[in-house]
Amino acid sequence: MRRLLLAAMLMVSAAWLAPVAVGAQETATAAPTKAPAPGVDSVLDARVKAIASRLRCPVCQGESIQDSPAELSAQMKTLVREQLYEGRTESEVLDYFQAKYGQWILLEPRAEGINLLVYGLPVAFIVLGGIGIMTVVKKWTRPPSAGGIAASNASDRDDNDAPAED
Repeated sequence: MRRLLLAAMLMVSAAWLAPVAVGAQETATAAPTKAPAPGVDSVLDARVKAIASRLRCPVCQGESIQDSPAELSAQMKTLVREQLYEGRTESEVLDYFQAKYGQWILLEPRAEGINLLVYGLPVAFIVLGGIGIMTVVKKWTRPPSAGGIAASNASDRDDNDAPAED
């Protein structure tokens, strides 16, 4: 009974893994890249560097793929190079990565929709904070009104004229 169960499990796992292995072979036999190696085309290198500096490394997450030493970031830079060599624009390359990884992959979120808050709120807080500070400073530096001085002096005199109670 055990042998029959083990044989069934092996057959199911082999059937499940067969398409994965075929896909890996197809990927390995894909056409080699047509893009020139880094350092050969300085204009292409500059464009790759500009785009790679704007994409987040999925492994490091705090660095761009330009600065990351991870193997995945090197593969992503190669993909950027290939796409630029094929004639795609910078926005098309960024859109490709955004479609694949989501907007998270962009180091700088695009200024549209809810992302406008990322750019607008800091400015609004600075302006409101400046207005608040100016208001408080004006209140502190404003000379007291004449009526307020006379009333406070009169109350001080009344306190001094009153007999002390012991």
